[in-house]
Amino acid sequence: MATLRIAACQLNLRVGDLLGNKEKILGAYRKAQRMECDIAVFSELAVCGYPPEDLLLKPGFVQDTQKVLKDIASNISDCAAVIGYVDGKAAAADPIKRTSNAAAICSNGKIMGSYSKRTLPDYGVFDEERYFSPGNEPLQTFKISGINVGITICEDMWIPNGISNDLASIGAELILNLNASPFEKEKLQTRERVLKDRVDETQLPIVYVNQVGAQDELIFDGGSFALTAKKEIIARAQQFKEEVLVFDIETGSEPTISDKYLAKVSSDTERDKTTNSQSSSRLTEEEQVWNALCLGTRDYVRKNGFTDVCLGLSGGIDSALVAAIACDALGPEHVHAILMPSRFSSTHSVSDAKALVDNLKCHQMSISIEPAHAAFLDMTKQYFADFPEGITEENVQSRIRGTLLMAVSNKFGWLVLTTGNKSELAVGYSTLYGDTAGAFSVIKDLWKTEVFNLAKWKNKKAESEIIPNSIITKPPSAELRPDQRDDQTLPEYELLDELLKEIIENDKVKHELLEIGYDPKTVSQISRLVDLAEYKRRQSPLGPKISSKSFGRDRRLPITNSYLGENT
Repeated sequence: MATLRIAACQLNLRVGDLLGNKEKILGAYRKAQRMECDIAVFSELAVCGYPPEDLLLKPGFVQDTQKVLKDIASNISDCAAVIGYVDGKAAAADPIKRTSNAAAICSNGKIMGSYSKRTLPDYGVFDEERYFSPGNEPLQTFKISGINVGITICEDMWIPNGISNDLASIGAELILNLNASPFEKEKLQTRERVLKDRVDETQLPIVYVNQVGAQDELIFDGGSFALTAKKEIIARAQQFKEEVLVFDIETGSEPTISDKYLAKVSSDTERDKTTNSQSSSRLTEEEQVWNALCLGTRDYVRKNGFTDVCLGLSGGIDSALVAAIACDALGPEHVHAILMPSRFSSTHSVSDAKALVDNLKCHQMSISIEPAHAAFLDMTKQYFADFPEGITEENVQSRIRGTLLMAVSNKFGWLVLTTGNKSELAVGYSTLYGDTAGAFSVIKDLWKTEVFNLAKWKNKKAESEIIPNSIITKPPSAELRPDQRDDQTLPEYELLDELLKEIIENDKVKHELLEIGYDPKTVSQISRLVDLAEYKRRQSPLGPKISSKSFGRDRRLPITNSYLGENT
């Protein structure tokens, strides 16, 4: 009976930080050594971080990545390591890409072999065909502690009857799958379903190792796990946290299909075994979203050299939720809420904002925009006198607030968080250089109805009214004119969000929406608003992706666009 002890090294790596990543990799490797592991498995492109994007077109970057890999390999002893890196040579001006997305198999101070990813995704946020050539070397397995191990990288395992089957046919007894798989709602269940399909096809156990952490708008949630040949998840790492997950896989000398591989959690992993079971405390969707937004915010702020953030706090639901997320992500001592009331700010909005600050225990500044607003009106009255007041004067207020936030950011070195939600961004209910002014848009991928639901969940989870109930229950309003409410110009958010999901996430056009049963007038109004707002979205700050299709890398539509979605 042979036993293979595996360490699934789920690390928060940083794109371009080659030396920092090296130290993290070696730190995890040393832990695997102490646990007497036979192999330590790291994530996709672990040495350079994922996704490195056009850094891959810089020959010096590729060479440095490979040099660091060799340095790492020189520290690998009898516990083997499988590490994601960039193989080949960068050729920025050559249409034939020369690099590959590869995994190095290291042992006893050397790189013993490598595998290059064969299935390169080119959809959604992925554009690997821009950088890599698919691997075309003959498939091979690597014998570790007497067991034939096959290596795959991320997308390789998503293809039915593909590379995993080929590895099984050449004698693989175990498949290791290295990943940099971004978080989306329900993505964890999808991964598990896909990997179970591969187990069905190969009758082999599979170890899935994913990175954790955030890179710009992408969030990597970890959630690494091990599947037996019976499709049982017997080891699972936490989501949204770094972890070195250790477990054993045993194989008999004369196995049968039914008991070919028995995987079990090591008894000395110093982890509560209940967290390693198939029915372990999987996070609810709200918990996953909250943790994802906190991780995305924390990593964007800290990896870009900031310690503190500021945001405009209006007394509305959006800024309240962003403030609560920021406090959880960074600690309330690093969050600065800026109240910027105007003549149209209601008394209850100001008191609600102050109550929220008291609950969160973050820092507060209050700067009235009334003097600046009055000055703007006075400066322009000569030229605007013959026109009625309207959206121009309303938007001036938002732009004053944006200018103040950027001034505070410049003075104190605080990164500005914006507070717009996905519904508002979809229909253009945002002001360029006003409420869009900032560096990171925390709830950019949350529909308005999800904003309300997440605020209610936060209070329930905390067993306390962290976000005052008066903020949650009052009608949404920008408060840029007397008695303004969102529902004066938009459908109720429950209806609006469902329609927007069809347009944005399901790519439905006008005649398809009418066939579903939506009101023609509403479809025309909202479709037009979505198209008109594309130029605004292009100028808005990035924010964490949590849905199947977010604004930004996921969705690339022309700004100049006359398609109406009519039957032709």
